Amino acid sequence: MTSFRTILLLTAITLMFNVEAQQPYFPEKDNWQSQAPSALGFDSDKLKKAVQFAKDNEYSGDKDLRIAILKGFAKEPFHEILGPTKKRGGPAGLIIKDGYIAAHWGDLERVEMTFSVTKSYLSTMAGLAKDAKLLNSVDDPVNQYVWDGTFDGQHNGKITWRHLLDQSSDWSGELFGIKDWADRPPSEGGLDEWKYRQLQEPGTVMEYNDVRVNVLAYSLLQVWRQPLPQVLKQRIMDPVGASTSWRWFGYDHAWTNVDGIKMQSVTGGGHSGGGVFVSTLDQARFGLLFLNNGKWKDQQLISKDWVKSATTASKPNPSYGFMWWLNQGPRAWKNVDEPHLFYAAGFGGNFVVIDQKRQLMVVTRWLEPRQIGQMMELVLDSL
Repeated sequence: MTSFRTILLLTAITLMFNVEAQQPYFPEKDNWQSQAPSALGFDSDKLKKAVQFAKDNEYSGDKDLRIAILKGFAKEPFHEILGPTKKRGGPAGLIIKDGYIAAHWGDLERVEMTFSVTKSYLSTMAGLAKDAKLLNSVDDPVNQYVWDGTFDGQHNGKITWRHLLDQSSDWSGELFGIKDWADRPPSEGGLDEWKYRQLQEPGTVMEYNDVRVNVLAYSLLQVWRQPLPQVLKQRIMDPVGASTSWRWFGYDHAWTNVDGIKMQSVTGGGHSGGGVFVSTLDQARFGLLFLNNGKWKDQQLISKDWVKSATTASKPNPSYGFMWWLNQGPRAWKNVDEPHLFYAAGFGGNFVVIDQKRQLMVVTRWLEPRQIGQMMELVLDSL
């Protein structure tokens, strides 16, 4: 007769092997494995419909992104291209489940502009600074770290790192010759109204504004004392096995002196050029890190606490965290009642959607932006 102790031992061994089997898969540097959709729990026919939907709903803007950018932001006074751009390819993307590729379409290795997905990379630079104890708290006033006049004055002096990260700072000023009020001004009024508007108390109103995002990038450069692309490469992209084809650009004239060395201050988007240029596969590696709460294999590259903070609803906007969008509040997708989803989003239909509950990730390039909700509805319906 089998003893009770033997049964307990066999149960423990079985549990141990089950836990091992459930360990998340991480791709090697030059090899990302696929599995049949059915093996990952998908209805194959329904998943094919989701992929076809992405192919059929290509972003309607010009493939020459200089033209698309100038048309898209034509209402901004003084708007011009100030940094690198690149003509785009066609629709491309990946659907990842449990770390494995379940479906893909388009050219996955083509390096593309990623626009405001860059903001999620930038937010990560703040998280790494916090983990490295270069920042004591996101609620510290930024002028404790950057005291060159960027945060002088009664209003700007109140601004904390949190306010920059959740885009509620209402920072007022000019950075590299670009005025904050000239970026995405209100549809009503004119130059005088925009210039002399009443400032909002930091932390109260979220306003999407690339100049203020670039102030965050500039401020983090002062903290790191090295170019942010180097920080990203050393601490994130190399450890996750990304290729060497990605780039992170600033505006052509956005250079500053740090410890006697001329360094470029990068942008957090591409609506005047610049930002992160990256392949779909490398974009997915960055996303997979966040799918797994900042851990890659046995390395905690960015703290789980930061991932949670970055993807928690901010007070000014329940649809926004620290430069990650959340599927809740006013920006929740119709027919996708999944408030735990979070995502990076950029001009032209660049998305990295994370569903930690299902160990699911969807990466799209050049999907008509208004169709992302229906795309996710189709993907989730296939599970």
